[in-house]
Amino acid sequence: MAQNKSWQLSQSAKKSVVKLVLMVSTTLLILAMALIIGSVKISFTDLYQVLENQVLNQSMTDLEQQATILLAVRLPRLLTAFLIGMALSLSGMTMQSLLMNPLADGSTLGVSAGASLGAGIAIVIGIPSFIQRQGIFLMAVIFAFGSLVLILSFSYYLDKQLKNMTVILTGIVFTMLVSSLMNILMIISKEKLPSLVFWTLGSLSGSRYTDVWVMGVCVIIMGGYIVMKWQELNAFSMGENIARNIGINIVSVRIKLFIATSILIGVAVSIGGSIPFVGLITPHISRLIVGSNHRRLIPWTLFIGGNFMVVTDLLARTIASPLEIPIGAITSLFGSCIFILIFARGKRNA
Repeated sequence: MAQNKSWQLSQSAKKSVVKLVLMVSTTLLILAMALIIGSVKISFTDLYQVLENQVLNQSMTDLEQQATILLAVRLPRLLTAFLIGMALSLSGMTMQSLLMNPLADGSTLGVSAGASLGAGIAIVIGIPSFIQRQGIFLMAVIFAFGSLVLILSFSYYLDKQLKNMTVILTGIVFTMLVSSLMNILMIISKEKLPSLVFWTLGSLSGSRYTDVWVMGVCVIIMGGYIVMKWQELNAFSMGENIARNIGINIVSVRIKLFIATSILIGVAVSIGGSIPFVGLITPHISRLIVGSNHRRLIPWTLFIGGNFMVVTDLLARTIASPLEIPIGAITSLFGSCIFILIFARGKRNA
């Protein structure tokens, strides 16, 4: 019996290692493809040589153009996309667990729309240039958290049990309200209209290493806090009563996790604009692969979310080259199709 159990554990460990190797290999392949594919084609050999010269601090006179494209344009954009995908996916997974709602994420609950409104207001009122970036970050985060509080409070007022449908419908109505306010902002913005369109459609063009650092620090701090709460998330996903019975301070933990997710969404929106469906579908894909235990679910959600964003951004800048399609349109197209497939599969299994 003991040998049987030991054999099963070793088989499970081997499967986990194989999945991990596949995940890392797929990620590296996607990142490499995103670097070499574009309006200017770059070979794998040139990519390797540029990266090697950069690491060894050697001159790149023969590959100066390729180095500029790779290191100054594509690499910061790729890293920004990957980090935004991680942030949105982790936020969606956390909201789904806290609310026990498979349809919860920043875009369906209206949090992303609220963050976009905050960023839009910051642009229209004209923040001084030397603190413009920080002002947009701050307004996006404040409006993201305020939107979440407003939506949940109104849902609780309508339905003390906070049923899934009530929360989702409130989020949809709130998103429509914010869309109307954004339209008004666009009408009165005049010369600032292109910037507002950027926030509503989403784009990673012009990403800089500053964005990578800001997004990276946010993911490490806020994401790290969410990772540390994986046991609490397991309890929440099984029901509020179970979480309370095992000694979790429900109100305190929930508020802290909502603050963390709001900051992640707010910063992601302030850098890349409103990008829907990423936080909705990637946790579901991860659950299909590794189950609902957040100890395994969190790393898979992070990697799948990052890869999904890199692939959609690659399609956004290449599918109609030299034109660039807003990344929000690509994520909505693929995200809605994937979600329908997952939903249909779940209904069929049920």
